[in-house]
Amino acid sequence: MDEKKLSFEEAYKQLTELVKKMESGELPLADSVAAYEQGIKLKAYCEQLLKEAELKIETLKVNTNAQA
Repeated sequence: MDEKKLSFEEAYKQLTELVKKMESGELPLADSVAAYEQGIKLKAYCEQLLKEAELKIETLKVNTNAQA
């Protein structure tokens, strides 16, 4: 899966679903490791999107304050 094409909401939903599966204790070890690896990627991607949104908001604030 290419998480780079997901929206924040889609990536976050997939991440929470992975966590639920892992917490259930029903996944075989190999599947748990694969889910953990995918979860790390999704977490990093979500953090990246949040940082980009935060930067955009800060830029908008600065531009708005400069125009006032």
